[in-house]
Amino acid sequence: MPSGALSFDSESSSEHSLIAQYERVRAQTMALIEDLSAEDMLLQSMPDASPTKWHLAHTTWFFETFLLQPYLSGYKPFDEAYQYLFNSYYETVGERHPRPQRGLLSRPPLEEVLAYREYVDKAMAQLLPTANTDIEAGVTIGLHHEMQHQELLVTDIKHALSLNPYALAVDDSTSLSAASDHKPAPREFVHFEGGLCFIGTDAQSEFAYDCEQPRHQVFVADFSLSDRLVTNAEWLEFIEDGGYERPKLWLSDGWATAQQEGWQAPLYWHRRNDHWYTLTHRRREPLDPNAPVCHISYYEADAFARWCGCRLPTEFEWEVAARTVALKGNLLESQHLLPQPAPSGHKGLKQMYGDAWEWTQSPFIPYPGFTTPEGALAEYNGKFMANQWVLRGGSCATAHQQMRATYRNFFYAHQRWQFTSLRLAK
Repeated sequence: MPSGALSFDSESSSEHSLIAQYERVRAQTMALIEDLSAEDMLLQSMPDASPTKWHLAHTTWFFETFLLQPYLSGYKPFDEAYQYLFNSYYETVGERHPRPQRGLLSRPPLEEVLAYREYVDKAMAQLLPTANTDIEAGVTIGLHHEMQHQELLVTDIKHALSLNPYALAVDDSTSLSAASDHKPAPREFVHFEGGLCFIGTDAQSEFAYDCEQPRHQVFVADFSLSDRLVTNAEWLEFIEDGGYERPKLWLSDGWATAQQEGWQAPLYWHRRNDHWYTLTHRRREPLDPNAPVCHISYYEADAFARWCGCRLPTEFEWEVAARTVALKGNLLESQHLLPQPAPSGHKGLKQMYGDAWEWTQSPFIPYPGFTTPEGALAEYNGKFMANQWVLRGGSCATAHQQMRATYRNFFYAHQRWQFTSLRLAK
């Protein structure tokens, strides 16, 4: 598979940080597909997910549509049909192929999509050395957009391969005795004083999405957060205590969904001969009891918190707490692509960044004074601010450059295929 390396003849990439960032992000996408076949990259396992091949083309379409066509003189699109095939949800750009049918796009073939990426990269090599403020802003959001799709690429292909019994034979060779060396310490709660707190950002020097703005004040009462994420072992206790069989623990919609879907455990868990297994990056292995629970819905997270006599944090509590710790953790660059047990040996908050997204009890709604940007990118986040819940902290598939204390992710309450977990609050 091609490495994704780019060539900029004008000047060395070290002299242009924007060029260096473009090279790095585009190459990282290609690195994520190195062990996938062309057949793998066509799979679409559900309407919420997209084929790997589509991710490769759509992220390229973004640069072509929002940067090359308006800013590079004489640029000719690779293929006019791609404007329809690889648009996602930008109504103002034009019509698009139906999302649930992306897995039917056997044509164009993979080699043509890879040629499309190379074609656009060569054109961007001409544009980037001449970038003005508007171009720089467009490239920056384009790169963050591609990093978001890197995470989706990882989780989407994981879901697709989870449905293939041939691809994912059970690996019993993994010993859980090694995991016991990393057993997290008993859960402790870290207390925070409340008061008026600034939330969000107005910073122009660093990138942030529109939904993280404007900076504003909210009142936060005194609260406490668990020092780490909930573990698989703790979730097993919830299961064994009838957590999936007790409607009083669940929100009404959550109970109805769990019954309809037959939920008895997190996504990708299965039981065989009285032992639990789960899906790692590319195979099924014995469940690591010390790793964070993952691939749970908002409904499950809320039920577990209630079972514990706790609750989910608000996104404001999470942000206030996150500002007290360094921005480091098990993120994409760690190359685990799997949540890891909490580190031991120090007090205070752990796993605030990376490992798995943390559900909050906050709805994804606009901040006071929110305004959408002008043009097609007005559709980036604002149109989704209804009926979804905020998650914070990033995951093992989130790029480090994406992370900051103000970053707001959002999903529907029933969705489980992303790396989603929980941290208790009270």
